Amino acid sequence: MPFNETQVKIRNAILKNIPKEAEVSRIEFEGPRLAIYAKKPEILVENSFIITDLVSILRKRIVIRSDPSVRLPEPEARKQVQSIISDKTEITNIEFDSTVGEVIIEVKKPSLIIGKNSTALQKIIKTTKWRPRILRSPPIQSKIIASVRHYYQSEVKRRKEILRSVGERIFRPIIFKSKRVRMTTLGGFQEVGRSALLIDTDKSKILIDCGINPGSHNPAEAFPYFNIQEFDPYILDAVIISHAHLDHCGLLPFLYKYGYDGPVYCSEPTASLMTLLQLDYLDVLTKEGITPPYDQKAVREMTLHIIPLKYGEVTDIAPDARLTLHNAGHIIGSTITHLHIGQGLHNIIYTGDFKYGRTMLLEPASTVFPRIETLITEATYGGPENIMPQRRSVEQNSVSLINETLDKNGKVLIPVPAVGRSQEVMVVLDSYMKSGLLQEAPIYLEGMIQEATAIHTAYPEYLERNVRDKILYKGVNPFESEYFVNVKDSSAREDIIEGEPSIIMATSGMMEGGPSIEYFKALSSDKRNTLIFVSYQIEGTLGSRIRRGLSEVPLINNKGKMSVIRIAMKIGAVEGFSGHSDRNQIIRYVRRLSSKPERIIVGHGEKSKCISIAKVLHRIYKIETNAPLNLETMRLR
Repeated sequence: MPFNETQVKIRNAILKNIPKEAEVSRIEFEGPRLAIYAKKPEILVENSFIITDLVSILRKRIVIRSDPSVRLPEPEARKQVQSIISDKTEITNIEFDSTVGEVIIEVKKPSLIIGKNSTALQKIIKTTKWRPRILRSPPIQSKIIASVRHYYQSEVKRRKEILRSVGERIFRPIIFKSKRVRMTTLGGFQEVGRSALLIDTDKSKILIDCGINPGSHNPAEAFPYFNIQEFDPYILDAVIISHAHLDHCGLLPFLYKYGYDGPVYCSEPTASLMTLLQLDYLDVLTKEGITPPYDQKAVREMTLHIIPLKYGEVTDIAPDARLTLHNAGHIIGSTITHLHIGQGLHNIIYTGDFKYGRTMLLEPASTVFPRIETLITEATYGGPENIMPQRRSVEQNSVSLINETLDKNGKVLIPVPAVGRSQEVMVVLDSYMKSGLLQEAPIYLEGMIQEATAIHTAYPEYLERNVRDKILYKGVNPFESEYFVNVKDSSAREDIIEGEPSIIMATSGMMEGGPSIEYFKALSSDKRNTLIFVSYQIEGTLGSRIRRGLSEVPLINNKGKMSVIRIAMKIGAVEGFSGHSDRNQIIRYVRRLSSKPERIIVGHGEKSKCISIAKVLHRIYKIETNAPLNLETMRLR
């Protein structure tokens, strides 16, 4: 396909600044990146200033690839890699990605290869013409990560076509500059669930989040308002997913079922986690006899369109829009979205779900942004009553509640989301048991917790620095404690229920299906037992109703008949484990932003909480604030 005017200018600038000795064979627009294929890529790698200068000129992401004609055949390249890399690194796997010309090398000790004095990487490029990508072998193997990699290998041609199509759309000519920016609220405003926000300019349309409401199976209440005139999946430029929870990504494959064929931008952990959770969502609906809004084919199509980004990586996603993702501190890989529209026209910060406070698992949300005109913040805990205790106090209170239950020979049931709160609570329980402050007892883990935890260990650089350093440099995995028992089969539940005092962590966190319901049925009638909520309960979910004091629950028993469960067990809630910012943290976050916003828009919270925190932020900071309803369109510029 011939280059357009914009692409020709970029191509000419590249050829002008790259030495002929590198033998550039072609230039491709691979998604948001410019891929320069060369027959002698080592020249550009060894003289890195050439590409650095070019990036400064073009202000685009550039990657160097070898021309396929000069790459060693994979079997020979594998032998060369094994001979070049020291045995001390402990290679566990070598794979080839011919889509991008990379050899992916998994090792247990990556620091021995990527250290300052290592020349192994350049030697691999020079010898094999494959570009090495070094990955640390995760302590726990993730099935979903392995499956996605293998799927990419089987769909090399399709993946190339997708990236090329995305690149052509991003680098299309700009006839006139954008002069306006609008946002339309499609879901998740004055409510929690089905988050979706449309940003449109003169040149582009960008969807941020595409969630479901787990508390409803009625499409009119469960899904975003995609049936309005302003929304058309065929002309979307990009979708950005802030994190992997279903209320932010659960309906994304639906777009591919109904015509969307563009990219999805998210962090690396989110790419793996949301695929896992979407597949589980389909499984749960099918078991409940509910027709899902999409199928596994749509999930697979979505995965082919994912373009994962690292924190701080500036990326073109449309002719007039650049994206940067920053740490949100909510769950692993959760992001704050920074959209830079036009040439300094407007800057939007969308916090998504964020935690402005240090936890045992994650660092606090980022506050450093060069410019902010519009801040869009969550208000899940934005009400006057939503002041959380200090984290240490929260941990001690939960330990006290668990000890009290174990003293009575009872069992503790902790319904948890598979992602985020599970791993946070695991780290806390392990730490307190090892210190002797929490009675030793088996901690049973059931549901997707094990797979989600494996994904956490695959991306330790996204974790709190102490946990990260333990995994990366000390060989200590806090998720593989002697106290943890992974329940691999539901047949083990009866022994756990009838057995010794224990702690049971089971999905789902809102008790909408999953093993937590089965344990609840068996344990709820015994007053010695305790149910502890550690995550937010969306209105309408069973967890929300139980927490509000429901004493009897109609549920289908093991014989398939409806029966009434009477709740005698103690019900507790530990708010401080939440991955959301409380009212004070939201206020403090706005104060500590490196750039003062001109406007604040509040969403992702019950009506009263959105309005309350909007009023407070306006009073304190004298900034225009809004708490819009769904289906409102606002002009930002």
